[in-house]
Amino acid sequence: MYPPSQVLTAMKRAEAIVPQLRKLNPRVKILADPSDPKTQPPTFFSLFDVVIATDLDFPTIKLFNAAARLNSRPFYAAGVHGLYGYIFVDLILHDYVIERDKSNRPTRLIPESATRSIISATTKKADDGKVKEILTKREIYNPIQLANTSPLAPELLSRPRLLRKVTPLLSCFRALWEFEEMNGRYPGHSSSDLRTFTLLATEKHRELQLPAETLKATVLRRFMQDLNGELAPVTAFLGGHLAQDVINVLSKREQPIQNFLFFDGEDFAAPMYALHPIFADDLQPSNGVNGFGMSVIPNGDPVAGPSTATVIE
Repeated sequence: MYPPSQVLTAMKRAEAIVPQLRKLNPRVKILADPSDPKTQPPTFFSLFDVVIATDLDFPTIKLFNAAARLNSRPFYAAGVHGLYGYIFVDLILHDYVIERDKSNRPTRLIPESATRSIISATTKKADDGKVKEILTKREIYNPIQLANTSPLAPELLSRPRLLRKVTPLLSCFRALWEFEEMNGRYPGHSSSDLRTFTLLATEKHRELQLPAETLKATVLRRFMQDLNGELAPVTAFLGGHLAQDVINVLSKREQPIQNFLFFDGEDFAAPMYALHPIFADDLQPSNGVNGFGMSVIPNGDPVAGPSTATVIE
């Protein structure tokens, strides 16, 4: 037993990271709430501008996503397992502005994809005399529960060469999340868990219509070995990418993530996939269902002036 002077006081992660967060930007007021957000009413999340859930189990992520939708709040989820990680984004319905050089061809106010449309276009003359075009685009999203069971985009499914390049991490994460929902935990290293996870990953790979040869045994083994691991370079990359996207979303500038990004630290690749139900044209913003939660939630203007962030365990 340690002497009393050496015993460390137990502290929630939300409270423990506050001093380090304050060092990053003293102008931001940081509040730590160690309570369980699942005990809060859904209206609790209307207090915040963005809901970000990190390193949580899949059932909890679904619950938090539903709460964000119920309160019309942008939702992010992210997680890391060793060299691998993901970011998921549900902005419900999001308008943003991009600026580009004016083309000789007129811009048509039409859908660019099943989930993206150009809703307005104006022009202005820049200081250098060039004519700039200012486009307002609209993205429609769906919750993670639907995205996790949606097929790949038609433009991928129709091109075998591109299908061979789709990361097997998509199948691995889908298998991991189904295993979690079935067992309430991550798979261990028992032969039973390894067999179940392999069967699930193979099934998910087949559902996505991906070539069987791209889901190699070495990929499955490395993914399983990395479960619950955390590497600083991987968390730094994903955290920076997520933070930049949040800033863009709150300032309504630049095209956001739509809607899954996977990071492979071995290949240092971060492909993005828009995963939506088959009837993507029917996607509409909705209030979702009851549920609530988050891990880090910025509140306020991320660009100018003081702001507040609440960290919740």
